[in-house]
Amino acid sequence: MSDFIYLASQSPRRSQLLDQIGVVHRLLLAGPDEDAESLEDVHGAEAPARYVARVTGLKLDAAVQRLKRQGLPAAPVLCADTTVCLGRDILGKPADPADALRMLKRLSGQSHRVLTAVAIQKGRQRVCAVSESWVRFAPMTTAQIKAYVATGEPMGKAGAYGVQGRAAAHIEQIKGTYSGIMGLPLFETAALLRACGVRC
Repeated sequence: MSDFIYLASQSPRRSQLLDQIGVVHRLLLAGPDEDAESLEDVHGAEAPARYVARVTGLKLDAAVQRLKRQGLPAAPVLCADTTVCLGRDILGKPADPADALRMLKRLSGQSHRVLTAVAIQKGRQRVCAVSESWVRFAPMTTAQIKAYVATGEPMGKAGAYGVQGRAAAHIEQIKGTYSGIMGLPLFETAALLRACGVRC
């Protein structure tokens, strides 16, 4: 049994979600010498589920190497990645407020999928899962979208919104897992952690 795991994610929400299920964790973050953002590049007309699983695997590879380079104590390493997709179109993190506005206009009045992949490595063992949820936004006026973008909340978030933030006022319906939409599906994560001998 491991006493703790490494979380290779800058997301404070993922850290809070691990706390929620009682998983002791330490952050294992990319240094300034690592180009973490380029791992999220989309390859051609890649299917969203394939994309999110591939990116999570690449993030985990980088984190495992980081662990070895830093000579840290051995423990399971957890990575996750969340993507928002409308049909087969992947909506990543907005480049700027105008991009966030464009994305939210597309999501307004529509249902879209949120896919979160989780991968854990312990020694040579690697386990992974992908959670799928659906989110429906009510129709939003341009003024409402601009007001939301002005809060700054959409920046750095897939699909230009955070389900746990002010966007919730416009979310009409959710099917699936709320924690998965937040960025770490707890049911799947707990099952993977148990498979790696971690209590939760």
